[in-house]
Amino acid sequence: MTPRSSSSAVIAVVAFDGISPFHLSVPCIVFGEDYGAGGVPRFDVRVCAVEPGMLRTTAGFAIAAPYGLEAIAAADIVIVPSWRDGHETPSEALLAALREAHARGAQMVGLCLGAFTLAAAGILDGRPATTHWAWADTFARRYRAVRVDAAVLYVDDGDVLTSAGTAASLDCCLHLLRRRCGAQAANYVARRLVVPPHRQGSQAQFVEQPIGVRSRDERLSPLLDWVRENLAAPHSLDSLAQRALMSRRTFTRRFKQATGTTVGAWLLAERLSRAQQLLETTGESVDTIAGEAGFGSAVSLRQHFAEAFRTTPSNYRREFQGA
Repeated sequence: MTPRSSSSAVIAVVAFDGISPFHLSVPCIVFGEDYGAGGVPRFDVRVCAVEPGMLRTTAGFAIAAPYGLEAIAAADIVIVPSWRDGHETPSEALLAALREAHARGAQMVGLCLGAFTLAAAGILDGRPATTHWAWADTFARRYRAVRVDAAVLYVDDGDVLTSAGTAASLDCCLHLLRRRCGAQAANYVARRLVVPPHRQGSQAQFVEQPIGVRSRDERLSPLLDWVRENLAAPHSLDSLAQRALMSRRTFTRRFKQATGTTVGAWLLAERLSRAQQLLETTGESVDTIAGEAGFGSAVSLRQHFAEAFRTTPSNYRREFQGA
């Protein structure tokens, strides 16, 4: 695909009272800085305010946006960098401006909780989308017409892009820059920002693991603690039921009540969590980690790791250790 010139492209970035400075700065630093030395075309970035007057930020200082929502009407790209609260419905004025921009063909981008705003406007109906993993369940319940993928860093659905939380906003904006201006431009900006131009994996690798015990169970809690300390040993439904002095049927029922999942799924989550911890904090080989986490072989660890996190153990270690 031949990169398009973006010298005249107008980008409206939506600011609001209570915004996170980091979220607001991401699209501004990717598209609003002068990267002409690297051959990157200039964008006309216009920060527009939902509410008039000074806008408070989550960091304790206030900002003033030079534009109002009318800037959205002139934008080629509209970016909602976040939103105050996934439970709060944005104003009808903002939603109407977003709908009109989408209807006339503007590129729409919802970063982090900004996906909630696009969904509230109906722009994500019938589409795939993502948001911060901690809000994904709320997002799915609130907007049932949206096909939510809580694992990925961002979703490119043509004229609509959504991203996972915080730093994934950078991934999404760099992807959009790459799509419009080419890989060379995106790589140049990424180097200037000292971030990888394209991260391996998905936000699944950042989701809090493992599955915990939902309720106090005096017989199961000590058992699960013991298993966590002995993940290298082989475990099965029958061996754990025997250790808990329960029948297979009773143990299965009690385990599901306490954890909300099966023995196999819980064991896998615990072993993946241990592997993540060892990859992040030690220099042990993948073979050694596979044994300590109870996978038996590096092949098994790599297979399960790729299925769960869409990356390899080695790439994961490089991301978290900078090695």
